[in-house]
Amino acid sequence: MTARATGHAASPRPEDEVLPAPQLLGYGLQHVLAMVGGIIAVPLIVGGAAGLEPAESATLVACALLVSGLATILQTIGVPFLGSRLPLVQGISFASVSTMVTIIAGESDGERGLRVVAGAVVVAALVGLVVAPFLSRLIRFFPAVVTGSIITVIGVSLMPVAAGWITGQPTVAGGENPDYLSPTNLVLSLVTLALVLVMSSVRALARLAVLLGLVLGTLVAFVVGRTSLDGVGDASVVAVLTPFAFGTPLFEVGAIVAMVVVMVVIMVETTADILAVGEVVGTPVDSRRVADGVRADMISSAIAPVLNSFPATAFAQNVGLVALTGVRSRFVVATGGAVLVLLGLSPVLASLVTVIPLPVLGGAGLVLFGTVAASGVRTLARVDFDDHRNLVVVAVSLGFGLLPVVNEEFWSRTPDWVATILGSEISAAALVAFTLNLFFTVLRRGERGADEEPAAAPAAPAAGSRD
Repeated sequence: MTARATGHAASPRPEDEVLPAPQLLGYGLQHVLAMVGGIIAVPLIVGGAAGLEPAESATLVACALLVSGLATILQTIGVPFLGSRLPLVQGISFASVSTMVTIIAGESDGERGLRVVAGAVVVAALVGLVVAPFLSRLIRFFPAVVTGSIITVIGVSLMPVAAGWITGQPTVAGGENPDYLSPTNLVLSLVTLALVLVMSSVRALARLAVLLGLVLGTLVAFVVGRTSLDGVGDASVVAVLTPFAFGTPLFEVGAIVAMVVVMVVIMVETTADILAVGEVVGTPVDSRRVADGVRADMISSAIAPVLNSFPATAFAQNVGLVALTGVRSRFVVATGGAVLVLLGLSPVLASLVTVIPLPVLGGAGLVLFGTVAASGVRTLARVDFDDHRNLVVVAVSLGFGLLPVVNEEFWSRTPDWVATILGSEISAAALVAFTLNLFFTVLRRGERGADEEPAAAPAAPAAGSRD
């Protein structure tokens, strides 16, 4: 009997909650501040590799913010066949950086390299768009032993990012970094962490703990001279972004093949993040929802080069923010996407956000990324570890997932496509966990005999309602 026939409305999905406008803006801004450092890092690295002038690199940063905002809105609000409609933030993918830098280095000049990158991204994203439905059909082979392993690796693999924000890099343009491993930066990050923890313990402030921690941490940074407003007043209020500002795309087979491999990694990472945020929110995630989410990812990545940007992907740190704050509304994240669009169109607003020093972001990152790992542990708590095969799946997938974390060069002497796939912590963990679970599932069925019902076989999560 249907819900309508019985007179009862269907239970609303937690991610469909619509909050008052001030809360939407506050919580949405919190998501933006938690991930803006990751967004701007990619265009700065690629711009540096292409030898761009500061103004040209600023264009790449603005475009990255704009594309991230548009992709986030598409992912959260969705249209038919596009968007998971989950509180999932989209940003510019780190997985593509090394490949893009390599492509640029192989060209005669930086701007031509950017055009070759653009062509490769467009073609690879369109290939991903075709493959997405086939990838999503594998969702039934992702029980708790697989998803828990992947989510745990996501959280742990993000810790070096937080550490890098706190310590800085050993070298900067022009020589050694005098602030590398600075005790002041370490103290600043720990103060921010303490502020977030204190705010989290106060019921009235818990949902805004990260936002308040970042704001107060930045104020402390002002006091100790670790940040300033220099340059904010010089930024323009509105910027007009020109499509294909560096020229129309160029299509080279070698670059395209390399980028297709990267796009497979991005699709696996996005699938893992969709499963992770579904676990955190407590909502069903079926194969159709995964396919819609990955398709949105690929469409955003295909359009990104038109707007002078690079492949988009789900940002795992924001999954941790959802888990930490308990704010599960996708409309909150959509509001954050709108803020990113404004930042991309207004350099003065973007410059205000980038005032937040990296050690402050690192302090907040410690709790955000740790929360993602804790969510994975919580998922693994549902696994029957009396079956030693589940223990093996978790142990080996965690091992493979963390190899690139403990040694970035571990796969460096393997073929490029192997290094790209296994050099990504998330894709390595997902591939190994999926393969081992599939192998042991077949063994379990064999042990029961062909005539027995495979009652313990993993099944897909129940399909969620679609609006």
